[in-house]
Amino acid sequence: MTLEQKVASMFIVRAPGLDGAAWQATVSRGLGGLILMGENIPATPEELAALTGGVSSGDGLSPLIAIDEEGGDVTRLPYDGFAGADSLAAEPESATLDAFTGRSTLLGSVGVSVNFGVVADVTADPASFIFSRTLGPDAATAAPKVAAAVAGEKGRVFSTLKHFPGHGESTDDSHTSVPQIDVDLGGWRARDAPPFKAGIDGGAELVMFGHLAYIPVDPQPASLSSTWHSILRDELGFTGVTVTDDMGMLEATGLPEYANPDENAIRAVAAGNDLLLYVTPGDIDATISAVVGAVESGRIDSAVIDDAVTRDLELRRTLWLRQHPDTAF
Repeated sequence: MTLEQKVASMFIVRAPGLDGAAWQATVSRGLGGLILMGENIPATPEELAALTGGVSSGDGLSPLIAIDEEGGDVTRLPYDGFAGADSLAAEPESATLDAFTGRSTLLGSVGVSVNFGVVADVTADPASFIFSRTLGPDAATAAPKVAAAVAGEKGRVFSTLKHFPGHGESTDDSHTSVPQIDVDLGGWRARDAPPFKAGIDGGAELVMFGHLAYIPVDPQPASLSSTWHSILRDELGFTGVTVTDDMGMLEATGLPEYANPDENAIRAVAAGNDLLLYVTPGDIDATISAVVGAVESGRIDSAVIDDAVTRDLELRRTLWLRQHPDTAF
């Protein structure tokens, strides 16, 4: 692969509407895959399966088709009737297992391969915007349910834990701000880390980084922090694929330090993200070129790109083999 091809494969973007040709054209640019939002969801599961079935890389590496399908407050599919965290938080672990088994079976049947759907955040504060999306008010309650959600999705879709290192410590919404959290590493280890560790130990394939800053650990947003990426890998033992939350959220804060989308992407890649997510993509070609330029100038080590792309391609190869079980070598 050329450097440009490697970098392009690190991007997950939203294609417009219900135009299958546009979906395929987007993937054909060499991108890693698609994120489906509300406007991409047709009225029936059969229609969605037809759309996703028309998207292919044609090279033994399936494109990733991702969605935020938590259930409850965050439900993209109108035909998803399975319980979400708003009710599961008060139910036994078996209810979470059942819900995510059913949900992931539905997702697999319509051609979705990645679910950004396992919220590992914890908070007991009803004022937090994430409160109704958490599987428990504390680590002890949430951790086994996070593990159950991952177990329910296993073998059907790739599970994603979010929003690392944990959104429950702040009531602020990272869609419009960068929450500033005054929690040190010891406090994080006790209150926020256990659900992520439980999901990682359960085999979650991806971890999504939030645009939120634990000031005593690193004043930068975790999504742009090499420190937090090192903690995830070295302390929690995660070896899978890391992905940013929607990169457009940084620009939406209105803060001048995040006004340049190309600079945000460079910082996100340099920090250690394997995939960059764009719900509302701007000039993706320009952003890819900017990351390539940062590698060529030495700002980003080429080994960082190679490590990220290797993890990404291994995930896509695993997906392709799952979709082609009769392939002989």
